[in-house]
Amino acid sequence: MNELEWHRQMRALRQPVNPRRDLWADIETRLDADSPVARSTQPRAPRRQAWLLAASFAGLSLLAVALNHQLRVAEAPMAIEARTADTWKPTDPRLAGAAVELDAARIELQQAIQQAPHSPSLQRLLDRTEKRQSQLRQLERQAG
Repeated sequence: MNELEWHRQMRALRQPVNPRRDLWADIETRLDADSPVARSTQPRAPRRQAWLLAASFAGLSLLAVALNHQLRVAEAPMAIEARTADTWKPTDPRLAGAAVELDAARIELQQAIQQAPHSPSLQRLLDRTEKRQSQLRQLERQAG
């Protein structure tokens, strides 16, 4: 196929084409079937719509309850952390830096334990950190 033949075929596509059969008869019968008189004889389904409405309401209610539960579960560790965040600020400036570092380490370890609660190594690190904090408090009392 060369370019001239291709152009000739493209021009032929611009010509109007008559349908093989009359489409208006089919269109008219479909319009008559959708008329209000024809629709009134068809059975309606109000019960189905009521069930769908009830099911959607129940689904939305369950979704709201689940989201509320997730928010409460997510807030619980923060509330526990706020209660256990017993920040200690020594009066001796030589001990203040160590106290800040140990407190930050304790908070990070508590967060890590919340993510992996069955980790014995994290628990050991937290115990050591708390032990170091108590030793630091004893040093302040002795220096005091």
